[in-house]
Amino acid sequence: MSNKYWDNLDHLILVACHAVYVADNFDAPLSDSSWFLQEFQKGEPPFYVEHIRRGLELADNDRKSLLVFSGGQTRYEAGPKSEAQSYWMIADHFKWWFRTNVKLRATTEEFARDSFENVLFGICRFKECVGKYPNQISVVSWAFKKERFELHRKAIRFPESKFVFEGVNNPVDLDGAIKGEKKNGIGPFSKDPYGVVDPLATKRKERNPFNRQHGYVQACPDLSELLTYNGTDIYEGNLPWHEYGSGV
Repeated sequence: MSNKYWDNLDHLILVACHAVYVADNFDAPLSDSSWFLQEFQKGEPPFYVEHIRRGLELADNDRKSLLVFSGGQTRYEAGPKSEAQSYWMIADHFKWWFRTNVKLRATTEEFARDSFENVLFGICRFKECVGKYPNQISVVSWAFKKERFELHRKAIRFPESKFVFEGVNNPVDLDGAIKGEKKNGIGPFSKDPYGVVDPLATKRKERNPFNRQHGYVQACPDLSELLTYNGTDIYEGNLPWHEYGSGV
């Protein structure tokens, strides 16, 4: 059954998720104890909430947008709960859905294991929902990750003029975050844009403890070659957004 609220949407607003909410209530959604966090993520939940709020603001301002929270079931210790559903529930807890017109134009993408998959799988989820690919993409994440998401944009050759990065905030330890980003983000993705060799490939495997398998090859057959591409050179095949113009 088609969803009438998704007709004629053309703008993907993508919130890249970072952690799973594990508390059995919402008494303390900003507390570290309510989330499953890596050591370097301690103190970050209030920043995640700001990412969620900014995504809703952007979607509220554009009635032709679809808001997508993207993040899979990445931690065995957290159980089969997705990062994306966690963010959705936080928005629900703060009653942001009822202060905006966004709830009927929002969904989750629950298979992404890293930032590249946030982007590519977010596009695929938009196609599943709307029936076409987005004409414009806005990505909401940490401000210090701007360069990384630009690498992802170039990897999928999405037009620069149609891609907006919304850096909302930075962790308290920005210097440490930048060092980690150079070592674990920008560095590896510069050499391996699609995350198909180590260390990125192993990291993806570790972030799929429940062996979830997406169906995007079937949902987006014109992206099947990109979705299954195993090279470290930029993919040169045809892509459905070439018609949007140059500037890649």
